[in-house]
Amino acid sequence: MKLAENVMHFARVLRGAGIPVGPDRVIDALRALEVAGIERRDDFYWTLASVFLGRREQFDLYDQAFHIFWRDPQLLERAMALLLPKVHGRASTPEGQRTGNRVTEAFASKPKKGAAEREPAPSEIEIDARFTASDREVLQRADFETMTSKELSQAKKMIAQLRLPIPEIATRRLEPNSRGRLVDLRATLRSSLRGSADVIQLRRRSPLRRHPPLTVLCDISGSMSRYARMFLHFLHAITNDRDRVHTLVFGTRLTNITRHLRHRDVDIALSGVAQAVADWSGGTRIGASLKEFNLRWSRRLLGQNAVVLLISDGLDRDAGQDLTEQMERLHRSCRKLIWLNPLLRFEDFEPKAAGMRLMLPHVDAFLPAHNIESLTDLARSLRFSGEVARQRPPRRAHTAGLNTPGESATWK
Repeated sequence: MKLAENVMHFARVLRGAGIPVGPDRVIDALRALEVAGIERRDDFYWTLASVFLGRREQFDLYDQAFHIFWRDPQLLERAMALLLPKVHGRASTPEGQRTGNRVTEAFASKPKKGAAEREPAPSEIEIDARFTASDREVLQRADFETMTSKELSQAKKMIAQLRLPIPEIATRRLEPNSRGRLVDLRATLRSSLRGSADVIQLRRRSPLRRHPPLTVLCDISGSMSRYARMFLHFLHAITNDRDRVHTLVFGTRLTNITRHLRHRDVDIALSGVAQAVADWSGGTRIGASLKEFNLRWSRRLLGQNAVVLLISDGLDRDAGQDLTEQMERLHRSCRKLIWLNPLLRFEDFEPKAAGMRLMLPHVDAFLPAHNIESLTDLARSLRFSGEVARQRPPRRAHTAGLNTPGESATWK
C-alpha cells in the first residue's frame, strides 16, 4: 500500500512539473512494477520512466524529480535515508537551470485540502457591484515593460496559446480535387484501365494551397530586451504549431535560433537560445544585420512567397547606414514585410529617428507589438488580409507611400 501511495504522489509531482501523467498511467505503472519488481533501483527507475514519459524532452524533468522524490539509498545507510535531500532551485547544467525551477515549484506546491480540512464558508457574502475589468483583460492590455514577475509568468502562459493564422496561398503544385477546374489526364487513363465501363469518369485536380514560409527577424538590443523575451515565447508557440518557421535575432550581429525554438519544452528552448546568442541587450546595427541576412539567408528562407516579420523599435546605432538599400532588397525578396514596433504604443508617436524614416517606405504593414492584445490584433489582421486576398488578385506594392496616415489602416 505504501508503494502504491508513493507512486501516486510521485505522479502528482511530475504533473506539477509539467509532465502529463494521468490516473491511467499510475495504474499501468503499478502493474509494470509487479512484473519488473523493485529489487533493483535501475529497474525501478526505467520501469516508471517507460510508463510516465511520452517524449524525449521530458526526461530531464523526470530524472531530477526521481532523484529528489525517491531518496538515494547510497547517501547513507537505510536508516539515514528517511531524510529527504533539499531541493535546490537551480541545477548545474544549463538545461537544468530551467527544469530545476519547475521541479522545485512542483515539490513546493501544497496539496489541496480535503473535505474535512476545508475552512467553513463565511456566513455573510459581500457583493461588489462596481464595473471593474477582469484580471485577464487588464493583463492583455498591460505593457510588457511595466509587468511584474508574476504578471509576466501569467502572460507567458497566455502567449503560449496564441497562434498566427497566416492565410494559405495557391502554389504551382497540383493536388487531386473532385471539383477542380483542371482535368488530370494521367489519373483519368489510369482509372479507366481498372474497369470495363463504357463511360470514363474524368479525374480533376486543382492548385495545392499551403501556408507560405514565415521568417522572423527579432531585435534583441538593450531597448528591446523585455519585449524580445516575451516575443521569444510567442515565436516558440508558433514554431511548434506549424512548419517552415525560421527565426533569427540580431543586435550587433545576426544569429539563427530556429533549431533551438523547435524544442517542445519552452524552458529548454529558451535556455539554448541564451547560450547561442552572444550580443543580448547590446547595441543595434539594423543595416549590417539585414545585409548579412540578404547575403547569407534570403535565398534559403524567402522562397515560395515567404512572409517576413520584422520586430524592432527602429533605433539604429549606425544612424541608418546602408539601411535603405537593404530594406528595399528584403521587401522585394518576400511576399509581405510586416514591421512590429513597440513604440507604436504611444498615441503621439512620430517616426523621427533616421532609421525609422528609411525603413517605413519599404514595409507592407506597420503594427504595434507591446502587449498580448497587440499580438492578438496581429493574428486578426493577418486573417483579414487573407480573406481580402481571396476576393481580389494580389497586387505587389513597390512605392514608398504605403504607410501614410491617410491611406493605411494600420498606422497609429
